[in-house]
Amino acid sequence: MQLSHHDLDAWKVSLELVREVYRLTAEFPDGERFGLVTQMRRAAVSIPSNIAEGAARGTSREFTQFLIFARGSLAELETQLRISVDLDFTDDSHATAVTTLLERTFALLSGLLRSLDPGPSRPPSRA
Repeated sequence: MQLSHHDLDAWKVSLELVREVYRLTAEFPDGERFGLVTQMRRAAVSIPSNIAEGAARGTSREFTQFLIFARGSLAELETQLRISVDLDFTDDSHATAVTTLLERTFALLSGLLRSLDPGPSRPPSRA
């Protein structure tokens, strides 16, 4: 069964982001296993999860809402990544792959949101 979110680049790239966050946080101190590691992994996992759930809802309005949730999780993850660098749990070079995927996912989500917004000059979709 091929679900509609499987075709979305934002979902595909966000899965890459999850894998990279898991790789990065595997190197964190053991004392952070229930702290920043858990928060970063949950934020990362919520991004593709919200994209998938929104796509499955069936309306543009609900899809938009879940894309906004995904974008919020991206901002949360970006903040947590900065904290991990500031606390010397990782360095800038290790955080670069995650940052690149964060930026790419944000751009893809923004494009999806623009495509769902009928804007003032276009009539609303009747789909």
